[in-house]
Amino acid sequence: MELIQKYFTDFTDQQIELFARLKPLYIEWNEKINVISRKDISEIYERHVLHSLAIAKVISFTPGTRILDVGTGGGFPGIPLAIAFPKTKFHLVDSIGKKINVVKAVATDLGLANVIAEQVRAEQIDNKYDFIVSRAVTAFPKFVSWVRDKVLWEYKNSLPNGIFYLKGGDFAEEIESFGKKIFVYELSDLFEEEFFETKKLIHLPISIRKKKRK
Repeated sequence: MELIQKYFTDFTDQQIELFARLKPLYIEWNEKINVISRKDISEIYERHVLHSLAIAKVISFTPGTRILDVGTGGGFPGIPLAIAFPKTKFHLVDSIGKKINVVKAVATDLGLANVIAEQVRAEQIDNKYDFIVSRAVTAFPKFVSWVRDKVLWEYKNSLPNGIFYLKGGDFAEEIESFGKKIFVYELSDLFEEEFFETKKLIHLPISIRKKKRK
């Protein structure tokens, strides 16, 4: 928890309490269903929670923003982001039912009314969202082909609607075809821990029309 508070000083006491409850909850569920690798469970705040919150270092979602988390696994990045942005609506999806069952249980236990979890493939979703988020479920071009038609055209946040994709290692070839349209944030610029040295956050804007304010 000290790690979260090190980089995020504006969370309320209630939010801090919810973050503090994540580790024991996931340890309990991981004994039943393996949603986090055993080598990572002891480092959950660094490798899963803080990693997810890298998106919150780049953008602060306006109230009412709609987020789709594709391939959420055990609920990352969706669950930490839902705690960070209680007025943002999150739809967490995964094709594996047992993982979604864990997500539902964690969201219910934490009282996250802004989270809906569903066992479904991204390609089967008809709704549209302000942003699609994910943690490296496949090669980036393939991921874009799955979700680009699910992004709302008009945007109301500080950054254009589109995709936020957390990924590690060298993926220059994967994003080469997107040219200057894509933005890459080095997580080592945001967090000083060694784990983040090779981690990056991709933002691919898809919407180009700013919503007019009345």
